Amino acid sequence: MATTHEHNGPHTEGATITWWARLYDPFTWFLSFGTVSNVRKATIRAAALQPGEAVLDVGCGTGDLTLRAARKVGREAHVAGIDASPQMIGVAQRKAAKKGRALDFRLAPIEDLPFVDGEFDVALSSFMLHHLPDDLKVRGLAEVRRVLKPGGRLIAVDLKSGAGAIGVITRLIGHSLPSDYGDQLRNAITGAGFSNVELLNPDDRIALFLRASR
Repeated sequence: MATTHEHNGPHTEGATITWWARLYDPFTWFLSFGTVSNVRKATIRAAALQPGEAVLDVGCGTGDLTLRAARKVGREAHVAGIDASPQMIGVAQRKAAKKGRALDFRLAPIEDLPFVDGEFDVALSSFMLHHLPDDLKVRGLAEVRRVLKPGGRLIAVDLKSGAGAIGVITRLIGHSLPSDYGDQLRNAITGAGFSNVELLNPDDRIALFLRASR
């Protein structure tokens, strides 16, 4: 299941998911051995979302995490999701419509966010940063920092470089991550200007959880 740069969305140096977007949810369930819902719940807990807070889901994919965040902050809050894949945005919009939620899903890359400075209280990123080249990680995260309010927070969740079955599966789908990927991701977040970068849930077998402040 490879990602591709060939799509009808905006230009980005990162890879995007196109034709198999509608299969993404069951695929991630399989990849995580059925634990992806727990990862989503842990992400929301780490974000400590409060009613009324403005939330941006960066690389929102099919919108599952975006919808969970929207339920937490309430119907009056601004909740947005961006993705560079038109197919993923389409799935997210249909999923939100079925839930009766009109969320602000936009087709955009991380390196060119269509929002003003300081628009959001919280930014979430789930399993997308490994799709970006190293230099784009820093540039994209700096753009995320730009749209956060002073004191705003980032919760970044990504694949953990692992041994055993997890490592084998991630390599088979083209995500061969270096053993120090967690340190590399922390350095990218720091390099983008964030402070107080901390590793959460270090014992999780599937995912890295990082929290940082604007």
